[in-house]
Amino acid sequence: MNSDDLAKYLEATDSISKPWLLAQLRLQKLKERREDLTPGEYEQELTDIHQDLMNLGEWWVGHEEEQFGS
Repeated sequence: MNSDDLAKYLEATDSISKPWLLAQLRLQKLKERREDLTPGEYEQELTDIHQDLMNLGEWWVGHEEEQFGS
């Protein structure tokens, strides 16, 4: 799935408010641009995405059913 398809899926499923899916979209876009980036630029963008995921921490605690449907 390319980034356009993923973005359309996120919109269609009202998932734009799910930060872990937005991180997936950012990763897909980064993957698609990898050839145009220097190794340093790629690493920095990957580090930024990783840090954003780590900053989420345990925001989901208490919201498991709502967010993950289990």
